Amino acid sequence: MIKLGKLTDYAIVVMGQLFKEGTNVLRSAHFLAEKTSIPEPTVAKVLKLLAQAGLVESLRGAAGGYRLAKPPALITVADIITAIEGPITIVSCVEGSGEDCKLQATCLAKSSWAPVNNAIRRALETVKLTDMVGASGTRTYAFIRDMPVIQMEKR
Repeated sequence: MIKLGKLTDYAIVVMGQLFKEGTNVLRSAHFLAEKTSIPEPTVAKVLKLLAQAGLVESLRGAAGGYRLAKPPALITVADIITAIEGPITIVSCVEGSGEDCKLQATCLAKSSWAPVNNAIRRALETVKLTDMVGASGTRTYAFIRDMPVIQMEKR
């Protein structure tokens, strides 16, 4: 099973809320936590990782907060996943994973994984934040085991 961590899902929710608030509007971690129902320490952690990746920018001070660093149509799901989880790799032998595989020297499938990994990465690069949230900044949720799951519109 290929599964993203909860922090990545939360990052998409936070990014969606920032988009909904407006691209030039600054919002605090506290505000975003209230709006998304994600605990504030988790929101702060997500925002820090997103800021390090250049997806959000923060401004300090009494009127400070966070906002999207670039237009939401230019932010991909791949960008968000990479910001939170690191390079998109499905097995440890794929270039960029930073992991070593004990079977690397004798693995017969090693060269076959790169095209699969590249296809997944390319697919994630085509899905924009605006696709995940909707062009108007609205989104719908379904709940599975009390966790929000994004419902994408069919095209």
